[in-house]
Parts: sequence; structure tokens; C-alpha cells
Amino acid sequence: MGGACGGYPMTEASHRAAVAERAARAGGVVARESFRQGVPVETKKNKNDLVTAADREAQSQVVATIRQEFPSDAFILEEDAQTLAGPETDSTPPTVVDSVPDAGAAWIVDPIDGTSNFVRGVRTWATSIAAVVDGETVAATTFMPAQEDVFAAGPESVSRNDEPMTVSARTDPETFAVSVVGWWPQSDRDAFGRVCGTLAGHLGDVRRLGSFQVTLANVADGGLEAAVCTVPAHSWDTIAGVHLVRRAGGMVTALDGERWTPADETLIASNGAAHDAVLDAARAATED
Repeated sequence: MGGACGGYPMTEASHRAAVAERAARAGGVVARESFRQGVPVETKKNKNDLVTAADREAQSQVVATIRQEFPSDAFILEEDAQTLAGPETDSTPPTVVDSVPDAGAAWIVDPIDGTSNFVRGVRTWATSIAAVVDGETVAATTFMPAQEDVFAAGPESVSRNDEPMTVSARTDPETFAVSVVGWWPQSDRDAFGRVCGTLAGHLGDVRRLGSFQVTLANVADGGLEAAVCTVPAHSWDTIAGVHLVRRAGGMVTALDGERWTPADETLIASNGAAHDAVLDAARAATED
């Protein structure tokens, strides 16, 4: 049967990792067909919360691909699931849940993370998938179709484009490149500015990429030393990337320094070399 991955059989974790990558690639290819093609744009909660037909079509492809192997598993989905059908051999719609279940298997799907970039023709967006069993992430893939980069973590490896990857080796926080992630409403942009300014004063430089999952993948592969989110984020924005960072040797906590879980409303990811310094900077940014 093979070994175990956090109590989960290694062979089964490997199977889920393979399906996560296959589904991310399949959904990403669907999205890429509409990239820079003038796809119509709709809004959701506000004028900057965007969705397109490409998001929905990519999500449908991801779900269909996963259900060919795991037809009974639950899903956490960014986009409306009402139009989703089962695989050709099963017309039963998928089970969609709002949060990571403590028991059983679930897939967390973000069909286009960085839709704002996508509709502007900016290449920084991704299709991202995490596989969770009994509340623990066992596999994750973040596929950047426009850049042809695949970040994947299974039970025995973590890689970018099939090459092993690891977090940055930098240890001096004054040389760290940190990305601010999350969304601040228009009424609270002073807080956003304070976070950016404080981090810039404590660390080396500040980035904002426009995709939570791409940002976390870049922490995992050493392109960034840290990512800071001081506002609540969705599971489809975080769980896959958190798994990549941890498997690549990094650290992810909440603002209080405790190990991050999907229930937390803040997220601090780093290469682990000076995590306390990143935490101190993030805390300073949130002080009144």
C-alpha cells in the first residue's frame, strides 16, 4: 500500500496529487483560450470583484476532470456552481460546501486567481487546486497558463515545472521582497496604505502581484521572501499556496504567530529564516 502522508496512505495522496495537476492544467488551458480575447466581464460583490465566462468554463472543466476519478468528493468553489454537471456517466451535480470539512475529502478550486489581471491582459494569473482529506491538505497545484509555470506539491515532492523547488535562502529581513495580498474595501484604503508603507520601512521591498496563489507560489520557489495578508481571505485564495510554501520549507502562521489554519483571518508566509521579523513588521502595520 505504500507509506503514509500525515496518516493518509502515500499511494492515495500521490493519486490525488496527480489528479490535482491534471485538473489544474485542464482548467488553465480552457481559461487561456479566452485570454486577451476581449471576454465580457461581470462584477460580483463590487466593481473590482470581477468574473468572466472563462472563470466559469475553467471551473467546470476542473470539476469534471476531478470527478472522473473522485465522483463523490466535495468541492469548495469560487464561482457559482449551479451550472455544474457531473461527468458524462453521472448527471448528479457535485457536492459543494462552504468550508473545509473535518472529515472526508474535498477539493478547493480557484479557476482563475487574478481575474483582474486576466481581463487586463496581464499574464500573472493562475488556476489553483488543493486536495484536502479529513481537514488536512495532501496535494496542491498552481498552474500559470500564460507563463507555462506549474507549481505542484504531493506527498514526496514539491516542484516548479517538475524541478525541485525551495524557499529563498535569504536571512537578512532588510533584503526581503514581501508581497501584500488580500483586499481592502475602498472605505479602508488608509489601512492598505499603512500596511504597504510599514512593510517597506521594515523589510527590503514591497510587491503586489494581483494573485494570491501566484504570490504564495513565488514564496515557495524563492522569488519572494514573504507574503502578508492582514484581512480575511477565502480558502480558494490560500490553501493550495500555503501547502506549497510549507512543503518547500517555508513557514505560514497567523498574525499571532500560531500555525495558520483556514479559520484564521490573517496570513503571514515566509521562507522561515526571519519569520519573527516579518511578523513584527505586519503587527506594526496593523497597530492603531
